[in-house]
Amino acid sequence: MEQNTYRLITILICVLCTQVTRWLPFLLFGRKKEVPRLIRYLGSVLPTAIMAVLVVYCLKGITLFAYPHGLPELLSVAIVAGLHLWRGNILFSIAFGTLFYMLLVQAVF
Repeated sequence: MEQNTYRLITILICVLCTQVTRWLPFLLFGRKKEVPRLIRYLGSVLPTAIMAVLVVYCLKGITLFAYPHGLPELLSVAIVAGLHLWRGNILFSIAFGTLFYMLLVQAVF
């Protein structure tokens, strides 16, 4: 198969999969049907669980016994948590924490 045809088919499959995952909830739970209790429960607990998994994933490579002893990561987590408690804006907290981490890694440690 020609390279451009392969790329076009790949892009079309990605578009199709993205659209199906966006339309599916409306097709399943549209028309003013009652949303099942399990789906409502998952909608309330999954965002927090996913954030916890992401934090663990980001911190899994910390080596406490070698320089810099995980200090940039732990300081950045503290900054993100503090900013989120103070401002309550997730995007601001994550963006500023990322910038702070990059500054520490590039300029300090």
